[in-house]
Amino acid sequence: MRLAELSRTSGFPSATIKYYLRLGLLAPGTTESSTWASYDDTHVRRLALVRALTEVASLSLDDVRRVLDAVDDSSVALHESLGTAQWLLSPEPDTAPSAESLATVDALVDRQGWHLAEGGPLRARLAGQLDTLARLDFPVTDDLLDTYAASLRPLVELDVSRIPTEDRGRAVERVVVGTLLYEPVIASIRRMLAEVVSSETLDG
Repeated sequence: MRLAELSRTSGFPSATIKYYLRLGLLAPGTTESSTWASYDDTHVRRLALVRALTEVASLSLDDVRRVLDAVDDSSVALHESLGTAQWLLSPEPDTAPSAESLATVDALVDRQGWHLAEGGPLRARLAGQLDTLARLDFPVTDDLLDTYAASLRPLVELDVSRIPTEDRGRAVERVVVGTLLYEPVIASIRRMLAEVVSSETLDG
């Protein structure tokens, strides 16, 4: 397909596609003559991934490049590529969390036998959330954290099983969209269940 058709298929203006080509976010098309090149479905899928990263994840183009570099580097394990995207979606809190909350998170990780990569933001992110709860007089117990972890594991296993591992780009896209769009769904179902259980146990 030519640029105009790629624009129609992807929904991106031609000017934006040309800009992404200049930035190296999109591979060049196959040169057909001195004035035009042809593009294929790989370009359509790459643009879909860029859209997920920019419009759904609100990542900067520099961060998009980091994700795409990990996707394109076949020497990088798929798990690491997905981790790059996941970390960029989960920045550390602006204020450093307390040592007490960090210790609580470390104890959770140890009890659950989790193996997390060094340098990731999720440990500090959870600790910051625990600090917020403590300030509002809603301290979180170890038992509650363990219960949440046990309840969420089957759901996460389902999510991971649905990742299309045969296509690294689509795999990252699934992680980005799944993280940002399915998490609110989970929260809404939790609130609906809270209404149901409350009516069943607190009324009468």
